Amino acid sequence: MSKTTRLVALLALGTAVATASPGCRKSSAAGMVRVDGSSTVFPITEAVAEEFGKVHPDVKVTVGISGTGGGFKKFCAGETDLSDASRPIKPTEVEACAKAGIEYVELPVAYDGIAIVVHPRNDWAQHITVEELGKLWAPEAQGQVLRWSDVRVGWPDREIHLFGPGVDSGTYDYFTEAVVGKEHSSRGDFTSSEDDNVLVQGIATDELALGFFGFAYYDENRDKLKLLPVDDGKPDNGDGPVAASLEAIRNGTYQPLSRPLFVYVAVKSLERPEVAQFVEYYLAEGVPLVAEVGYVPLPERAYPLALQRVRERRAGSMFAGKGSMVGVTIDTLLEREAAAAPQ
Repeated sequence: MSKTTRLVALLALGTAVATASPGCRKSSAAGMVRVDGSSTVFPITEAVAEEFGKVHPDVKVTVGISGTGGGFKKFCAGETDLSDASRPIKPTEVEACAKAGIEYVELPVAYDGIAIVVHPRNDWAQHITVEELGKLWAPEAQGQVLRWSDVRVGWPDREIHLFGPGVDSGTYDYFTEAVVGKEHSSRGDFTSSEDDNVLVQGIATDELALGFFGFAYYDENRDKLKLLPVDDGKPDNGDGPVAASLEAIRNGTYQPLSRPLFVYVAVKSLERPEVAQFVEYYLAEGVPLVAEVGYVPLPERAYPLALQRVRERRAGSMFAGKGSMVGVTIDTLLEREAAAAPQ
């Protein structure tokens, strides 16, 4: 990233946190910071790690993509310092962390939408409804809803090939909650991968494909894919189908497929200077990087609130450890963040 780009981004998003954070200054910290989890959050964390390494060359940051669920398994086993997550931590993970004595601070870092995409040569599907997505992805659809004509009358009597994140993915969890009505519940006969780039490639080479993943991966590959606007049937979220876009995600009209993204950091890991500095850097210098890699930054005031949670070692989840929660807007997130702050 050029100095000019960084300067413009910081001026646009505010430099108050960046200038106040000790994580933005060079130091003698050394060691390793281990991160794993969501492939959706991965581009943000990877970008932050790259920039952090320029300021702290003696600190090695490793970033894996085991999926949100896979990341939490490692995190709650004490194998990682931070866990990227595209949904809030859920009850089984809360229990696993508690059993292992792992306390954590939950940090919202961005907002994202789930894109529904098809092959560019698909000339029959111009949009899709949440109801149709539910019909297509529900567990009972397996072996039954196999052709485009099974989804909507007038669509061709041709096979439909489904692509989606693996079952360890937070995007999979959120999507199933939003369109099927139950997290982690769907048909099993679809091509899955924890690597969204694999899904992009699969859909881009299959004229009969339909799939879903984080908006940033569509935005990065829009020349290879066709985006389907989604109609949730609720007039207050837009008049008819709404296409995923940064603006629609930001203003809350792309529902129910918009959601916050998180990083969880172990309280014990924060005792190590390299981890504390990386997290503070993330919440300061990471702000402009969120937009650069195709996600929606939270309002400027959200990041100082998150930084306050880190400095106070305020453990736990604002979402009561319930996992995916549909319909959480940026404003809702801010309200929860403010309510969690000590009075």
